[in-house]
Amino acid sequence: MSRRTIAQVLADAQGRLRRLSPREAQAAVREGWTLVDTRSAEAIAEDGAIPGAVQIPLSVLEWRVDPASQTHSPALAGHEDRLVLICEDGYSSSLAAIRLHELGFADTTDVIGGFVAWLAAGLPIAPRAPRRRARGAIAGSSPRASSRARAARGGAPLRRKT
Repeated sequence: MSRRTIAQVLADAQGRLRRLSPREAQAAVREGWTLVDTRSAEAIAEDGAIPGAVQIPLSVLEWRVDPASQTHSPALAGHEDRLVLICEDGYSSSLAAIRLHELGFADTTDVIGGFVAWLAAGLPIAPRAPRRRARGAIAGSSPRASSRARAARGGAPLRRKT
């Protein structure tokens, strides 16, 4: 078997999904689909939570979705067959949706552009918890680019000048 790039694997995964825009995802949730936010707890705390979304870290997603797993999420009980995954930018959620397809959850899909696109579309998020400033830190600074800042730039990631 020849080696493939992650870009090729991602393109294949996204080609197998009927991916949803943020507004389509919101409509799907109104129709009974479950939105699963796979962002880290830190990202959710920093950038805000999507109201009604079930928060499951990407690292344990398959175990929380599978009803046969001892660590199945009670929040998903009976809703495992209609999942819309959302991550930060819409990449890791595509790969995760395909892994869930391989477990038999064939209707699982994801959100094009992820949380950054959700924000850019002006869709609702829960207010963020007030952040405490670490000693010596600059107020509002973050070691990672905030989703809000990236959404304001149209979702473009930060790039270093060389």
